[in-house]
Amino acid sequence: MDAKLVNPFVDALVTVMPQMGFAVPKRANISVCSQTTKSLGVSVIVGFTKVLRGNVVYNMTEETAKFIASTMMMGMPVAEFDDMAQSAISEMSNMLTANAATNLAAMGMEVDISTPSLSIGADFQIKISNDSYLVVEMDLGGHIMELDIAVR
Repeated sequence: MDAKLVNPFVDALVTVMPQMGFAVPKRANISVCSQTTKSLGVSVIVGFTKVLRGNVVYNMTEETAKFIASTMMMGMPVAEFDDMAQSAISEMSNMLTANAATNLAAMGMEVDISTPSLSIGADFQIKISNDSYLVVEMDLGGHIMELDIAVR
């Protein structure tokens, strides 16, 4: 996978998250993995078609997901990861991926994105790619969200 394809996703987080009340996210780590990832507790998979094909997975702990949902809902406490919190996380992934798709289009790579698919539970394997993919950890004010990016 071409490393320059990471920037549209990182830029989407840096642009969109502050609009929802977060501090500007910071890149924590970047690594290369192969084919599958282990769910951290809450994972949202979004697919790409057209010029680029592949997937992006927003992977986080349930505590991070509740923190994100609470922030998106203007600080309303989120004690459990219920339907409202799940909807917020799915909407966030939609907003981030749409922004990344816009960034990719500006690079001349038109893409369509699928409907987000949210999975709950830790320690199960998610197949992302038949090849290697990039993992970018983003720090959202002390809460880490992994971006597992497999596009070609």
